[in-house]
Amino acid sequence: MITWMQRHRKYLVITIWISTIAFIGAGFVGWGQYDYGDKAGAVAKVGNISITQQELQKSYTNLFNQYNQLFQGKLDEAKAKQFGLQRQALKNLVDQALILNLAQSYNVQINDEELLKLIKSQNVFTKNGQFNKQSYEEVLKQNHMSIKEYEIAMRRELLIQKTLYLFAPATAPLEKESLGYAMGVSDKVEYKLLTPNSVIVTADEAALKAYWEKNKNNFKNPANFELSVAHPKIDPTLKDEDAEKEALRRYIDFKKGSLDPSVTVEKMKIASDSTLFSPELLKEIEGLNNDKPYLKPRKVNNQYVIIKLEKKNPSSPKTYEEAKNEANIAYSAEMKKGKLQELAQNSYKTFSGTVSDFITRKQTAPLSGLSAEESSEFINKLFESKQKQGFSTLKSGNVILYNVLEQKLLQDGTVADDNAVMKLKGNLLNQKLLKSLESKYPVKIYVEGI
Repeated sequence: MITWMQRHRKYLVITIWISTIAFIGAGFVGWGQYDYGDKAGAVAKVGNISITQQELQKSYTNLFNQYNQLFQGKLDEAKAKQFGLQRQALKNLVDQALILNLAQSYNVQINDEELLKLIKSQNVFTKNGQFNKQSYEEVLKQNHMSIKEYEIAMRRELLIQKTLYLFAPATAPLEKESLGYAMGVSDKVEYKLLTPNSVIVTADEAALKAYWEKNKNNFKNPANFELSVAHPKIDPTLKDEDAEKEALRRYIDFKKGSLDPSVTVEKMKIASDSTLFSPELLKEIEGLNNDKPYLKPRKVNNQYVIIKLEKKNPSSPKTYEEAKNEANIAYSAEMKKGKLQELAQNSYKTFSGTVSDFITRKQTAPLSGLSAEESSEFINKLFESKQKQGFSTLKSGNVILYNVLEQKLLQDGTVADDNAVMKLKGNLLNQKLLKSLESKYPVKIYVEGI
């Protein structure tokens, strides 16, 4: 059963709370300011399952990092809010909780052998092709997760998959043939690409200031840290082990206030997004506090440094003047988005554009004037649409106007494979299942502001 689920897990609709590949090594993303109304600290409750603030934060971080990869590291909180990632993160957890309630009612359980098999299958924990316990412990430690926390998460993931497997669809020859006919339709379309450069917006100081007032929490100075950084001179001829011991001795002296006067101690202030130190070291600095202000020796550019936190200054809202340029970019982008939608709505019935050859769902060559990504996304949307004329808004924010000029069936008798049929049926069945479970298990949301 577990082997089948691992092979077909990509066809299971439920987004798992924590995915090893997606979460391990991903950066932590701040959730923002929200009010939580439940006394026990839960942000929601679904049947007998409570959803904690920590789970919501991790679900959001996971989604943010996935979208950030699509945006090549340029996704910010404003865009994340625009895409509704916070709302989607909570919905994912609610859907999972519905399945977990169902698992309880069926008494579905995960045994230790199943859990161990899943963990050993994760490449991130292997060394020389084999599962390595030390790697397992180190990777989790680097990602600030305990073994117990991770294994609880993995049990939950397996439990959801195992429960959904009870409803896994089978494929019938007629279904494959019918879906094959649908996939065998080809369209000749006229299309036109609209970008934000297709519209012009006029700067308005009053409107810009009003926009900043409404979104001021999105424009902040990053948190910064005032540090004392000692640079002990370690004999370069020492072996690594001896050099580390010598650095630790200087660390102890630093803590005791008896550091040799010849050791340079540099005073500095760095922001939380500084590039002076590695992201890993910045995370460690962020974890320092008044009770534990010292960080043991770390290597920076092959030289040991010993860091002491003197003061931590939290993130602070920018004034209008400080945020003006940044706000103007975001405001203009939002205005252009609205204008672009308005232009598309007003012109999709009358536009003149490029006429394609007959295209199918399986089209791989990009359409003229479109990137490979834009072409693939547009074709998928085109064959999902029931409209002869219309427009599609892409993830990039660009819009494509289209008009289906002609349709025809392919002559090669396309037949859908089992995976395609399974994916379609699985999606439909899981959607119906969730709707049914929503009526059976009450969903109570305590979080406000999403």
